[in-house]
Amino acid sequence: MHRVRSQLWLAVAGLVVLTGCEEPNRYVPPPPPQVIVANPVKQNVVGYLEETGTLAAVNTVDLVARIPGFVQAIQYRDGALVKKGAPLFLIEPEPYKVKVDQAKAAEDAAKAALVQSEAEFARQADLQKRGVSAQVNYDKALAQRDTDRANVEQAEANTELAVINYGYTQVAAPFDGVVTAREVSVGEYVGANNTPTKLATIVQLDPIYVNFNVSEQDVLRIRAERAKRGESSSDILNYPVQIGLQTENGFPHDGKLDYAAPSVSAGTGTLAVRGVLANPKGVLLPGYFVRVRVPGPARESLLVPDAALGSDQGGRYVLVVNADNVVEQRKVELGQHSGAMRVILSGLNPDDRVVVDGLMRAIPGQKVDPKLQVAAAAPSK
Repeated sequence: MHRVRSQLWLAVAGLVVLTGCEEPNRYVPPPPPQVIVANPVKQNVVGYLEETGTLAAVNTVDLVARIPGFVQAIQYRDGALVKKGAPLFLIEPEPYKVKVDQAKAAEDAAKAALVQSEAEFARQADLQKRGVSAQVNYDKALAQRDTDRANVEQAEANTELAVINYGYTQVAAPFDGVVTAREVSVGEYVGANNTPTKLATIVQLDPIYVNFNVSEQDVLRIRAERAKRGESSSDILNYPVQIGLQTENGFPHDGKLDYAAPSVSAGTGTLAVRGVLANPKGVLLPGYFVRVRVPGPARESLLVPDAALGSDQGGRYVLVVNADNVVEQRKVELGQHSGAMRVILSGLNPDDRVVVDGLMRAIPGQKVDPKLQVAAAAPSK
């Protein structure tokens, strides 16, 4: 019995000794999170000036009745696309046709009288040369001939005026375009008191203008770039311009600049610019707000994936891993899109390591395990 107790005591003592020899537990921190980084892509990118513009018709004309009379016919469908010269309204032509006939008859009579007076003048001139006619008869024949000549000129002018007024009975399209709903009805009297009556409006849709404004800063930059290339102010004409509707992707409609104001507006600090675009299908309508893009010269730029960008109250930023593998938040100034990439105007250097994957694991001020990835170049535009 005594032997058993001794063995038990020795076992307990040994366990106590072993326990006292163990080292205390220590906290082992986890490894830094892994993120994918890439250097900004250095690439020549065509610079674009992007603005918001408004479409406007090249020509918009009110069709009016230039003579008084009853509307005899309306010869188009409201909203129809018509060709230049197409008949649109007919104002009773009969009275004006009669006036043409009357004017021509009066003209014929005046010409007949002139033939007679010229013959009489020639006879009196011959008699005076032979000394068998008084001076008074010669003077009278001369005056009558000159009067009849003036009467012929007056009659010819009256005929021309009558023909013009007769032509006004047919109101035709002055150019290709869309005609608005009629504002008069058949049988309605128009042009009363020699006051033109509006019949409808015709709008030319092809081509079409786009009007937009360029800021003073952009004007100065563009002028400086053009001066470097040896271009004059007139070189802006025929410069490419592209537009896109609010419901369209990109800028599918191409045109050319055809006007720039000679001065910057003191009130807005902008320069008014206009482009002209073909619109054969009438997709573009006056009054539309559109996105406008004017391409400029290609410039070497730094680009990062658009997905690498973040934003906060201070603006846009990227996460950069420094030489100590610590994450920094870097404010950047953004330029245009180029495919899935974004031009960085300022805030980055070519050798910066930008976090492009694992953004949720990259915490500013914390270390990371960066893995370098070669960023793909943006597609040229």
